[in-house]
Amino acid sequence: MLNRIFSITAILLALTVISCKNDVLPKPASYLRLDYPEAKYVNFENSCPFAFEMNEDAIIKGEKECGFAITYPKMKATIYLTYKPVNNNIDKLLRDAQKLTYEHVIKADDILEQPYLNPQKKVYGMFYQVDGNAATNSQFYVTDSTKHFLIGSVYFYAKPNFDSIMPAASYVKNDMQRIMETLKWK
Repeated sequence: MLNRIFSITAILLALTVISCKNDVLPKPASYLRLDYPEAKYVNFENSCPFAFEMNEDAIIKGEKECGFAITYPKMKATIYLTYKPVNNNIDKLLRDAQKLTYEHVIKADDILEQPYLNPQKKVYGMFYQVDGNAATNSQFYVTDSTKHFLIGSVYFYAKPNFDSIMPAASYVKNDMQRIMETLKWK
């Protein structure tokens, strides 16, 4: 009888231990949180015929002929700036800049054009916001129409999935607009 009670107790204890599993519950939806520091800007000036403000967290590397690569290592992004002198070829420079932007129309959902005019500094141009899974999501060009022409574009070192890179793309887009709006010719 004692063996029987012991056996039943052991079986009940084993069933209790085996049956004590947590219920499987679905995980709540979560979102990727990407916090970037508030941008602080510093003036960039060298021997090139222009100066501008850039994010102090970015790294700028000089290329040849006053072209620059402004990198954002944490975001895997680079803003490329290309300078061209104007030598009675403003129409060609404008066409080339617009062509560069509209080459992305195949993958883009929309391209928004935002004209920029600053008569005091003699800086005129266009800022393009490219929506969708294009290789670049922001580009601009600025000129004084007589001597100087500067093109800027951003590229990410990741598959161009706009939903995934949107927070970083917005951050870098704001920095590009700051470059454009603070640019001054020498």
